[in-house]
Formats: sequence, structure tokens, C-alpha cells
Amino acid sequence: MTRVTRLTGARVVLPDGILDRGEVAFADGVITAVGTPPAADAERPDRVPDDAVDLTGHWLVPGFVDMHVHGGSGASYMSGDPEQALRVAAFHRAHGTTTTMASLVTAPHDELMRAVSQLAGLVEDGVLAGLHLEGPYLSRARCGAHDPELLRDPDRAEVDALLKAGRGTVRMLTLAPELDGGVDLVRRLVDAGVLAAVGHTDGTHRETLAALAAGASVATHLFNAMRSVHHREPGPVTALLQDSDVVVELINDGVHLHPGIVNLAFQAAGSSRVAFITDAMSAAGMPDGTYPLGPMTTRVEGGIARLVDGDSIAGSTLTLDRALRTAVRENRLPMTDAVRALSTTPARALGLADRTGSVEVGKRADLVVLDADLRVTGVLWGGSWVGDAPAGGPGQPGA
Repeated sequence: MTRVTRLTGARVVLPDGILDRGEVAFADGVITAVGTPPAADAERPDRVPDDAVDLTGHWLVPGFVDMHVHGGSGASYMSGDPEQALRVAAFHRAHGTTTTMASLVTAPHDELMRAVSQLAGLVEDGVLAGLHLEGPYLSRARCGAHDPELLRDPDRAEVDALLKAGRGTVRMLTLAPELDGGVDLVRRLVDAGVLAAVGHTDGTHRETLAALAAGASVATHLFNAMRSVHHREPGPVTALLQDSDVVVELINDGVHLHPGIVNLAFQAAGSSRVAFITDAMSAAGMPDGTYPLGPMTTRVEGGIARLVDGDSIAGSTLTLDRALRTAVRENRLPMTDAVRALSTTPARALGLADRTGSVEVGKRADLVVLDADLRVTGVLWGGSWVGDAPAGGPGQPGA
């Protein structure tokens, strides 16, 4: 007997627009119907009566997909501890992130190997979408919160060992292509089915173009920790924005980027190429204080994380629901564009668009319910509520 759940009355954000007072039905963790009531399957003798949840006055959007996140709730993926990783994933899931990568910072080889091998099982179990190595092949001049003493040129043997330890779960690696062997590493990653991301780079426009020609397809937190645009040396930012195959990450927390820069990126790349990320570290969801970020120590004041030594911004305390509110309220982006950058575009970049990232029949029932103020009131992860199901309310949401 198959039980169908019907979500009714919400404004549903679809890939091509917004469905007012729509209905989404799902069963066995998969979306079975999308439309106006009654959207659920016709009665069948093998089906028990429907469950119905009235979401009048709410938005219904696809679950968020975070390509780049290090931690949250006082826990860190870099620890390699599965219990900490589960805590990070659960914290962000409660804020609407139903698909999450686990990002690891620069560290000694043995520590990276341990973290990769220990977290691989959570990818295989479906808790994590994959592993992201942010380093260690980064520019010292643009190291940001990475320990400059641990940065190094690409090493084929080390890369092969890390990929082997990950058992196919390493999905992305961020590198500075101007390093000796950088472009060769891009080719190696592409051949292995791993996304090559350009970031923490002091490379020139020409060097960035070489990486793109070799198959690099992601810009790690565009603008941050990379050479600035200059009218005679456009640098990596211009090359990354102008390449139609590149997905550009943006940290839309109001700290890392001015709203005008976020809008500029959308105008240049479009919502089909922008992916909002958190780059969150362990302090996300925690009070101000000191927190580790790999081997570095950070100080959080007013929700802004900086290195204790050097004062560089060190990740963020962002959650993707807050990035959505900022996009709609501060950047004045249409809801459809904001949701595309939170869900559809990162899912496509990670090769997961066949199963998540949009509200469509056949996709996994990863869904987020938002109230009229765009605050999360309910999360569905594979068709199961994270916490209690939301209650509908009067009025119509607006943004």
C-alpha cells in the first residue's frame, strides 16, 4: 500500500515560474505530481488515503544544495569524525540544505587522507553529496584562512592517493592554476570525473583561461581570495564570469560581497550559472567566540569570522536560508532566480540534477517550506519531515 502526501495551497517555485496555490504530491520519497489541486495520483485500490498538509500562506521551494561548507553547530567536517559530520549536516538541513558537500581545508597530507577516508562512508550512505578539497594547491598570496606554510604545488602522487582514499567520493577540488603543474592537475581531475574549481588564485587572465580550456568548471567563492579585476589585467574574475560553462560560487552574507557585486555577477553570468554557497565553518549557529578552522584559529564577533592572526575573513556563519532572504530583500532578485542559485544550479554543477534541485515529477522529495518572511517552517528530506510538519496559515506570502 502506497501512502501519498499532498502539500496544498503554497506558492510553489518551479524551474520556469511560480505556481500560485499549487499542489505537490509525493510518495516513497519521490515527487509524483505537481500542479493545481487535485495534483495527486487518481485513487487506486492499492493506495491508502492521502495525507494532506495545508501550506496556505507559505512558499514551497526545492531543498537547497550547498556546494561549499566546512561546518556548523560547533562541529567541523575537517575533523573527519563522522559524528561531527552528522551534526554539521543536520544543522544545515534544519535551515533547508537537503544536499550538502563536505569541504576540507588545507592540512598536512596525513590529516587530509584521514578525513577523506573517514567521511567517504557518509557519502556512500547518502548523508553527504560528496567531498570537496579546498586546497592544499592554493596561492600563498591569496591564502585567505588557509595556513600558508601548508600550501604546496600540485603533486600527482598525493592527488592519486587522496582520490583513492575517497573511493570515488571526492567530487570537487579547488586549486590555483598558476602553480607549477596546476593546469595538468585540472586535466587529471577532469579525467577522474572530479570538478576542478579555480580559487585562492593570484593567476592572470591568461593563466585562468588555460585552466578553463583544460576543463575547470567552477569558480570557488568568486571575487574572494583571488586577484582583483584591473582594466589592463582582467584577472581570473573576468575569465570566470565570461565562460558560459563555469558555475560561479557567491557567499551572499552581506560581508564577503557588496550587494552591487552580487548583482553584477548575476547580470554577467545569469542565475543559471550562479550558485549561492555558505562557506560556513563550525561557528555557524553558535555564539561569538573562538573556533578552529582546520589548523587555524578564528575569532567570531558579531557573526563575522576572522583569523585571530592576520584578521582575514575566515569562512562564514551563513546558512542558505539567510542567503535567500538577502538575495530577495537586499539584492532585489526575483524569487525564481534566487531559488535557482540556491538549488537548481548547484545541483546541476554537481551532476545531481536528475534527482534533486527542482520541484519536478520524478525528483526526490527534498522540499523547503517558507513563511511569508522567507523563514524556514518545514523541511522535507527524501520525503521525511525534519522535525514537525508545518501548519498552514492565513494570508498569501510575498517577496
